[in-house]
Formats: sequence, structure tokens, C-alpha cells
Amino acid sequence: MPDSSIKTVLFDLDGTLVDTAPDLAAVLNTLLEQHGKQRQPLDVIRPYVSHGSAGMLGFGFGMSDKDPGFTALRKEFLDLYADDLCHQSRLFPGMGDVLDELEQRNLSWGVVTNKPGYLTRPLMDELDLTERCCCIVSGDTLDQRKPHPAPMFHAANQADAEPAQCVYVGDAPRDIEAGNRAGMQTLVALYGYLHADDKPAEWGAGDSIASPSGLIDWIDNHG
Repeated sequence: MPDSSIKTVLFDLDGTLVDTAPDLAAVLNTLLEQHGKQRQPLDVIRPYVSHGSAGMLGFGFGMSDKDPGFTALRKEFLDLYADDLCHQSRLFPGMGDVLDELEQRNLSWGVVTNKPGYLTRPLMDELDLTERCCCIVSGDTLDQRKPHPAPMFHAANQADAEPAQCVYVGDAPRDIEAGNRAGMQTLVALYGYLHADDKPAEWGAGDSIASPSGLIDWIDNHG
């Protein structure tokens, strides 16, 4: 039987580790203005951030990735974002203390995100996180993205941990599905970008945390 004690914590990026919503909302509002549409409040945009550019453009423009013009609009969005990647983005309140505590306990931590690498790495660099984490698996690191389990297996391998020794924390159904399919323990970050209609209790996660500090409490009880 493999050792199932927690060795590594893996985080989704947007809405779990880092609050990127202010920067992403600013980009969406710039794009809306450029296309003659009305700006939207941050608190209205926030729940769509975890669904990436497709989710945000779907909300702002009523388009899907099947619509003509979507690819060009997505490129506009990503180009704007790349130019102003980390103006207001910060670790969620309390997350800095959580990372410090994980490191003091000799628990490794890393990131598995669907965000493309050319956006993920600079953001992690800006926040001085790159050198601290054991792995950064972006949406284009492999051919597969979450909810496929391949990125999770890749992260565990880079962390030199068995999947059963990893806990994955995320704020979207695909996060929990990917972690579960890889045989990891999974936690829903209830403080993340959940929509009012979301039903995280039905996502199949092992548990949930209401704040970053809840992760340490959970590890104390389960690790």
C-alpha cells in the first residue's frame, strides 16, 4: 500500500492561489469599451474568472468559442492582459501565511492551471512565487488540460510524490474532476470565484475550505 499522508499541496491558480479577478476584470472592461459595450462591476465579473477567457468573453459578449469572431476577440483579450498582467493581482488574504506554514512543515506546493504558460510564468514571477514552488503546470504544458488527469499526474511526478500523497485545491468543477481522476485528495476553495448557481457540494470533492487558512486545519486533521 502506498503512503497516503500528505506530501504535496497543488493549487489551481486563478481564484484559488491568487486573486487575479481585478486585473482580468479591468481587461474585460477595456475590451467592452473598445467594442462599444457597457463596463461591468468587478463583483459581477468575478464568478466568471475561473472559466478563463472563454467564460469571461461569454459573459461580456454573449459569445462561445464556436462563434465567428471569437478567436480574434480572445486574442485581443489575451494581448491586453499580457501587457498588464499583475497590476492588482495578489495572493488571497492569508495565503502567504499558508505557504510559509507549508514550507516550514517541509510540504511542497505547486500550481496546476489551465492558464497558458506565457501568462502563468510571468504572473508567478511577479509575485515572487516561481522559485518557491515545486512545479508549475500550465494549460499548454501538456497536450491535455483539466479536467483531464494528465496535468495532475505530471505535477505529482515533478513534486516527487504519489498522487495519493497530493491534495488539489480548486474553485471549479474541472479542478475537482481532474484531481479525483488522478487519485488525489480534493478540496473546493469556497473563497474562490464561485457563481451563485454553483453547487460545490455536488462536485465530488473530499471536502471544502472557506478560507486559505482552512487548508492548514484540514491537513492537521487529515495529513
